[in-house]
Amino acid sequence: MGPVAMVRILDTTLREGEQCPGVCFPPHIKHAVAARLDALGVDIIEAGHPAVTPHIAAAVGDLAGAGLRATVGAHARSLPRDVDQALDCGVGFIGVFYCVAEERLRLHTTTLGSAIKRVQRVIRRIKERSPQTVVRYTPEDTVRSSFANVVTTALAAVAAGADVISIADTTGHLVPGTSRNMYNYVLRLRDALRQGGHNPQLAVHCHNDRGLALANALDAIRAGADIIDCSVLGLGELAGIVDLATLLAVLAADFGHDPYDLTVLPELYALVSAHAGVPVPVHQPVTGANAFRHCAGVHTQAALANPLHYQSLDPQLVGRRPNICLDHMSGLSALRHALADAGHEIDEPALLDSILATVKSTGQAGRTVAAAELGYIVHYCRARQTVPATRECESC
Repeated sequence: MGPVAMVRILDTTLREGEQCPGVCFPPHIKHAVAARLDALGVDIIEAGHPAVTPHIAAAVGDLAGAGLRATVGAHARSLPRDVDQALDCGVGFIGVFYCVAEERLRLHTTTLGSAIKRVQRVIRRIKERSPQTVVRYTPEDTVRSSFANVVTTALAAVAAGADVISIADTTGHLVPGTSRNMYNYVLRLRDALRQGGHNPQLAVHCHNDRGLALANALDAIRAGADIIDCSVLGLGELAGIVDLATLLAVLAADFGHDPYDLTVLPELYALVSAHAGVPVPVHQPVTGANAFRHCAGVHTQAALANPLHYQSLDPQLVGRRPNICLDHMSGLSALRHALADAGHEIDEPALLDSILATVKSTGQAGRTVAAAELGYIVHYCRARQTVPATRECESC
């Protein structure tokens, strides 16, 4: 795949991530997360929705004044008081949203024309108070809304001063390779906007309800989207959104887009996981404990000769290293490697066989053998070799 031109990353861990039930970061942790996102090099940090609570408003204002390289952004409904609170925080990016699906318009007893006036009013309000602030308009639930309504409202939003139009797959509705795919949607919307005389940046916000958020984001990138929303661990409403680490690793390894310092990821994920109360799944790509951990005998033997036999990503890219796991699947190659790593030099075949048998037996209990326990096993097996066999009682 060829290089990706100018795609930018918006991290919304501190906004969308707090919509995950039970997740609420205290101010000092928000600072720590934002600092690591900034060290990683994300382009925009969406810090929260100031109108939700005074706590969030204060945190957004603090981060906006923290001197971060990244642009700090805020979320707002299409209400004057919401955008005023966001502006008062001193952010450089404000995302406003309003759904223009026919059913939602009926629910709110309004018309498309009234919705457009409302969106334009708040965008103009932002630009009048702070012309340099980047404004994103999101027709919420974009991909299930009338395309005509989306285009009409988006053109009106850009005419009022919006810099970015976001395509929100709010319910994870799109499926690559079908008639409802993100690749075609991005191309179709960009073409419609250009025909209307405007060429704003396009962002995408993909939810993971069908497990396809990453695939849909990659479809958007191939179609030329300018901004991709993600979060640490994919935290967000329902099944969450695009996972930040997985997307960045794919961009670097497969699209040649690597302006980010991915070695920050392990520390960032440990921090967010600890304070969100959400464990990093062991099988999570890139950041999970097993992402670069080889277990089966055939795998470990080949991986020790050349890790790329069973890895398509270089763990060093993301601040990790390959790891050989000892359990019931292990063979002699894995055992020799682990012994050498732990400082045990053992050449006796019988002792190696005894140690391996004990490792396999321990693994059958459903756990792995760490370096410390391997030392105990070595001591145990060596001691058994030096004890004479007990002669059976003649009366038995």
